[in-house]
Amino acid sequence: MRWSLNLERSRTTAIWLFAVAFLVVAMVIVGGATRLTGSGLSITEWKPVTGALPPLSDTGWLAEFQKYQATPQYRQVNAGMALGDFKAIYWWEWTHRLLGRLVGVVFAVPFLALLALKRIPQRLVWRCWLILGLGGLQGLVGWWMVASGLSKRVSVAPERLAGHLGLALVILCACVWTGFEAWYGKARTAMDPSPRWRMASWLLFALAFVQILLGALVAGNDAGLVYTDWPFMGGRLFPQDYVAMGQGVWRSLLHSQAAVQFNHRIGAYLLFAASAAFALAGSQSRVLVVPARSLGWLAFILVLAQATLGVFTLRLSSPLALSLAHQLGAVIVLTVLLILAWRVRRN
Repeated sequence: MRWSLNLERSRTTAIWLFAVAFLVVAMVIVGGATRLTGSGLSITEWKPVTGALPPLSDTGWLAEFQKYQATPQYRQVNAGMALGDFKAIYWWEWTHRLLGRLVGVVFAVPFLALLALKRIPQRLVWRCWLILGLGGLQGLVGWWMVASGLSKRVSVAPERLAGHLGLALVILCACVWTGFEAWYGKARTAMDPSPRWRMASWLLFALAFVQILLGALVAGNDAGLVYTDWPFMGGRLFPQDYVAMGQGVWRSLLHSQAAVQFNHRIGAYLLFAASAAFALAGSQSRVLVVPARSLGWLAFILVLAQATLGVFTLRLSSPLALSLAHQLGAVIVLTVLLILAWRVRRN
């Protein structure tokens, strides 16, 4: 079977990629719950194949529990934990890893089938191979993150947590972008003659991406549990312990609770101002098409809602439900901004 040169778009490919993107979002949310419930270190080994099965007997559960009891987190945080409580945190981490395996299967099997049938637009094949490679890398990064909390720490390293989340978002965005390319085919109209709008849309996307990584540092340092007043931090505009004692400026940027929360707040203000400016300027532009203008306003409304939710989450000391809603909101904002950048590029 020859590759059809006329196959410029494939809605089957697009639906498959959107399904993978949906699973990645689910995995991000379950991963957030795993972190917030302190469950991420409950499985102390990385077994990509045999680890898919949970313990099936009392002996198996006791063996897993004994491995966890050897970790600093158990000794310093959860000493005396009952087996039933261990099972509760174990299931969060097991579900997170199961979703990772499911994402791999749902991507790889249809990809190979569509590739064999030559139903993927040829210009998109290399992107799909790249996404597959990133998925494999994500498994390694996930274990690299978990390993950071098994010897000396009682939780995973915040910077590794941010890296793990960041790579998941790259995979999500690659699936969404490639899915749109497969659904609509090649752009048939002239691109925006002014690069300013394309640069502005990508700037918005970059701000949102960085803001989510800053949020991961907040979660990794449990920084949502301190300075729960707003707009001040302990009654001050700038926290007095921004640079943690004995850590220095650079280490504080990653590990100081005051620093990571302050940086996350500043990121929110910048993203809010930038999205508002884009929406307002876009509504008066004669260059942007109507869909791009509408997406600009949608992005601004979502950023405003996300910022409001963030304030409520902080004020209430980051309850699990609101924290997960805030994380989901961040993913939605990022996805809409990616679609905005795609739409502007094909204006």
